[in-house]
Amino acid sequence: MSIERAGTDDADDRVAPGSTVPLPSAAVMSPSEFTADLDDRTPAGIAATLSRRIRSGALAPGSRLPTVREVARELRVSPATVNQAWRALAATGAIVARGRAGTFVGELPSGRPAVGRYQRLHPPTDSAFRIDLSRGTPDPGLLPDLATALRTITAVDAGDLAAEYLGDAVLPELAARVRPDWPFRAERLAVFDGALDAIDRLLTLHIRLGDAVAVEDPCFPPFLDLLARLGAKPVPVHLDDSGLMPAELSRAVADFGVGALILQPRAQNPTGVSLAARRVRELTDILRATDTLIVEDDHSAGIASAPLRSLGARLPRRTVHVRSYSKSHGADLRLAVAGGPAELLDPVIERRMLGAGWTSRLLQRVLLTMLDDPTAADTVTAARAEYRRRSTELRRELAAHDITVARADGINLWLPVADENAAMISLAAAGIKVAPGGPFEAADTPRSDHVRLTVSPVTDADLPWLATELAAAASAAPTYRRIRRA
Repeated sequence: MSIERAGTDDADDRVAPGSTVPLPSAAVMSPSEFTADLDDRTPAGIAATLSRRIRSGALAPGSRLPTVREVARELRVSPATVNQAWRALAATGAIVARGRAGTFVGELPSGRPAVGRYQRLHPPTDSAFRIDLSRGTPDPGLLPDLATALRTITAVDAGDLAAEYLGDAVLPELAARVRPDWPFRAERLAVFDGALDAIDRLLTLHIRLGDAVAVEDPCFPPFLDLLARLGAKPVPVHLDDSGLMPAELSRAVADFGVGALILQPRAQNPTGVSLAARRVRELTDILRATDTLIVEDDHSAGIASAPLRSLGARLPRRTVHVRSYSKSHGADLRLAVAGGPAELLDPVIERRMLGAGWTSRLLQRVLLTMLDDPTAADTVTAARAEYRRRSTELRRELAAHDITVARADGINLWLPVADENAAMISLAAAGIKVAPGGPFEAADTPRSDHVRLTVSPVTDADLPWLATELAAAASAAPTYRRIRRA
């Protein structure tokens, strides 16, 4: 097997199995060489062949691979077939996409699976904390009464729903209920098992290996985990108190040609920032000349106080808006509605029919019942006001200790600290669990350290003690040199 040199004239002493040619430290395999001993041209066969070459040392870490289209042309298969294999390899760390620079062989796996950001955010615990502010979940006592909705639907004949395979994937009544206040005219609506399910399916079908995807920085950690699994490159865009910063988004578009943008338009997790009206105009002006897919995660619909401002109001043909009901009506309903152009949602719907098919219409009926129930609506309104009050009161108590926390919408606060690890240790010693800021950081070099607090468990009786401990943790100094985890 001959190997082309890539950017270096120095070769090490290793030789690829079956070859007499030394293997360069940064080589590139041509498409014809890749297909030389490849008999199985399915995604699994392609992935297995490349994995075997990496494990055997035939391809060294840092070797650059041919492009997906080059391999597809040589194998006479679709680019989607090769892309599926590349994604599977990227998910294991065997290959790494570096944007326009290409796709490269990664370091040899250690045998221990990598821990995702979301797992690091919520590690197993023995529940030894006096108060847990780490979870990012609503107060169960502020949710509408699910039992009332269940009694309502069982009092009416819903048996046709329980036995139906070929009915509408979205209850027509639910679609009619959500359309009037959708932020733009949505050609297609679909119901998914939560917002992350919807976003995962959208990205899987519309993002290719190596694509650059603009994300908020700080960012909701599962988005970064999803992009890592797809072999996509996250491009951090910092936030100010009006949302994504236009100059940074413009730079990301110019430098990387981002294929998608993922954002949370209000009550952003973890900062609580919501888009300002002027900022929507500025961002859409930047994106108008591109073909960037816009995915909006309205994860706190119902309990967010800020008005919903969507980029889809100005770019409806490229925007998919996802509205979650987990924080307002109950996480275990696992329901989110996605709306946008048929061109973007129909492929997702069709692919889903080969698996889960649809989200339970019984659960859709439960949600519809709660949306139509005045008592449930009043409960959600009261919860929104209570979360805002708790957030305001905790910020006020912290201000009395000279700790300034930016005003935030929803249930989270982004607390600046001198050192993340020192703050976590100080709070753990006081019996307080918070979320570390590291998993939220999309940039390699964060500007400052933070921890995330969820205000839903906070009671008025807790406030003085809690503010005192948080203030002490915010100024805690490290007792050892920290090694930041990416």
